Amino acid sequence: MLEPFRAIIDGDEPAPPGARAPDAEELSRALQVLLKAQVIYANTPGIGRSYELARHYAPFFTDYFACLGYQLAVSHRDQMVSLTLPADSARHDIVAERLRKDETLVLLALRLAYEEGVRDHRISTDGVVECTTDDLVETIRTAARSDPPDEARLIEILRLFSRRGGLRMGERDRSERITPVSVLPGILVLASDGWLERIQAWAESADPSE
Repeated sequence: MLEPFRAIIDGDEPAPPGARAPDAEELSRALQVLLKAQVIYANTPGIGRSYELARHYAPFFTDYFACLGYQLAVSHRDQMVSLTLPADSARHDIVAERLRKDETLVLLALRLAYEEGVRDHRISTDGVVECTTDDLVETIRTAARSDPPDEARLIEILRLFSRRGGLRMGERDRSERITPVSVLPGILVLASDGWLERIQAWAESADPSE
């Protein structure tokens, strides 16, 4: 990877249109941003040119992350770059910790909210589905038949998935005690079909008394 990295920062590879080639620090930062967030967008705040660099130098990013066992995907329609891991591969990175039960329930509710938004034609032109924390709580109660986390814990969990590119949170309505949630296309990466299949298999094999 050293030679392709050097070729980019030395300008041997064409720079993004109308922009300069990244230096070593900026290119390293883009790699680290993707590793940390897993999903980034053109308008993700605080990431500098990371999205632009990942999209423009996609062959380099693809090869780099392939060495780590990840697959890079660039969605021009959603202006999104994401990392996924094959379903049958083990993870050993810093985000490989198993989700807690309440985190799993919220992630499932977010995925369901997105699918329902697509089904009901409530998805925006940039692939976003709007809902609220109340909607997610109701989904956990009815679809998952489980008690949802309290408001403070729910917000904490939503912030976790927000940092990973699955959603954006709006300003909390203090009188109604609800928070708008914009579910982003990255939720399909965080709660992938493979992940859903593993959750379903676990649920089917679990002791009914648990």
